[in-house]
Order: sequence, then C-alpha cells, then structure tokens
Amino acid sequence: MSVDEILERYGFDERLFEELRVRVASGEISRDANLVRGELEPLGDDDLARLPEDAEPDFAGVAVAVLNGGMATRFGGTVKGLVEAVDGVSFLDWKLRDAERAGVPVVLMNSFATDEETREHLGDRGDVITFSQSVLLRLEPDGSIFPGPSPYTPGHGDFAVFAPVEELRAVGIRTLMLSNVDNLGARVDPRVLAAHRAAGNPLTVEVAPAEGDPGGAPVRVNGRTQIVEGFRFPPGFDQHALPVFNTNSLVVEVDALEARHPLTWFYVEKDVEGRKAVQLERLVNELSAFVPTTFLVVPRRGPRSRFVPVKTPEDLERSRPLLRELLATLLF
Repeated sequence: MSVDEILERYGFDERLFEELRVRVASGEISRDANLVRGELEPLGDDDLARLPEDAEPDFAGVAVAVLNGGMATRFGGTVKGLVEAVDGVSFLDWKLRDAERAGVPVVLMNSFATDEETREHLGDRGDVITFSQSVLLRLEPDGSIFPGPSPYTPGHGDFAVFAPVEELRAVGIRTLMLSNVDNLGARVDPRVLAAHRAAGNPLTVEVAPAEGDPGGAPVRVNGRTQIVEGFRFPPGFDQHALPVFNTNSLVVEVDALEARHPLTWFYVEKDVEGRKAVQLERLVNELSAFVPTTFLVVPRRGPRSRFVPVKTPEDLERSRPLLRELLATLLF
C-alpha cells in the first residue's frame, strides 16, 4: 500500500498535522515540554487498591479491549499479534481464547500496519469489534517533514480518542478491560473487575511492584494522583523511590471515553533508517489526569502474574516457560 493510500484509508488529518508541525518548529512541543511541571510526590500505601482474594465471575456488560496497533519496530515490524507466543498459539489468539472462555466480546484497535492481516486472520467472527487508530507523518527535529514521507501510528492514546463509543453501547458494552496484545498476563480476572467496581471510579489502572523498572508510574502531581510516563519525570526526581509502576493494563467505563479528553501530544525521538526522526504520540493512561482513577496493585510473578510484556524476540524466548504455565491456568 502506498503512503497516499495509507493516509487516505486511515484518516490522516492534514489540518491537525500542520498544526502539530508548526508547534514542533516553534519549540512548543519538544523534549523539554514533555516534562511535568509542579510538585511531584510518591503515592502512599493508602493510595493503592488491592486485589480481593476471590470474586464471583460477573461479566455483564464487559468486553476485552486489545491494543493491536502500533508498528512493532522492536519485533522486526511484523504484525506481533499474529506471531506464535507459545505452543502454536499467537498473541492475538490467546486474547481471543481468554475472552471466549469468559463469554465476553473483544474490541480490537488495529493500525495501518496491522489492520489488513488481522482482519484476514479474524475472518467473519461476529464477537470482535474492530477499529483502526489514526496515522501521522514523521518529522525532522526542525518541524519539516521527514523524508519519505514516513507514516507512523501516534500512540495508544488513540484508543481514548477513537473508540467507537456508540457502537459499544448499542451492543450493551459498558466496561472495557484494556491491555496490550503482547501482555499475555492481562487475562480476564473477576477479581480485577470486583476491585474496579468496589472503588467506584470510571478508570482503574493496574500497577505492579517496582523492581527498578523504567517507564510510567502513578504519582501525585500538584495534589492529584495520575500516571506519569517515565520520560516526563524532571531531572533529579528519583523514580526508583516509587513503589509501583504502570503496566498499561486498565479497566475503563465506556462513559469515560465519551468526553474525548484532550490528551497531550508528546515529543518522541526514534531512529528511522539510521536517522533521528520525531514522532508525536498520545498515551491512553493520561486519562488518569482527567477522571477519578483507582490504582490497583496486581502480581507480576507466578501463575497469576498480570504483567508479562514481550517487546522483543528475546523477551519472548525468556518468557515462554511462564507463558506456557499461564496458558494452562484457569483463573475461574
């Protein structure tokens, strides 16, 4: 598919792109602008929710939502969801089996890099709602267009912007259990839903005990608790003092997506064909800056681990023994 065909089919917004390009050229959007301003404080133990020991399965109005977009550049640019994870089961088929076992539908966000092959793989399945995230063009650091031009997907924040809210409501879906296609630990677990419902907030973000992990984490920013991504912490802030980190799995009420909250455009540098390119991205966990949020501590070790990310082929090879154990384990 040509670049022009990609842009036309996947909703390239030329007006938005020009606005963002100008903001990069002026320095308004930059690495420095990514940094959080204000007073940052670690959360205390009382700010964190815990999983109940057990819970009755109650999946009325629930769907599994899977982030199957992006470009899988660290996985060789292949459609990661269709890669064999373990014992002949692909990442995506694992998610589909998990949802089928719970008796819930699936909402799948694809990208121009994954859409056609994923739809072909799904065939005529009636229990999967699919939509595609948007597309932008990479920039030079001065705001000019990167040679090519070079299309990319602008982050999983597109889920909060483009999720088909009315279609979900029409089929009775009120709550989404969202996770990355490459995190096979994030299975349907009635305990997670029970904790979400007990807290009463429209958003629950799963966090795991920190073990020196880079990346995002919940903190208090000027008194408000929210997820802050790792690249946004200002110099001198000790991320290693934070007790938990963000797993990018969450439970969100469909009603919370209706407002289409104005997520921040972040400045991200990527190595593309041996050159530095600029991508502007939005992140789904920034929803926590707009709606009341529960931060739920989940296990990251053992047969009930909910965090087994696979970003590279080497990660997959290391994780396969645990994945095999998880695949054989029923949670309810």
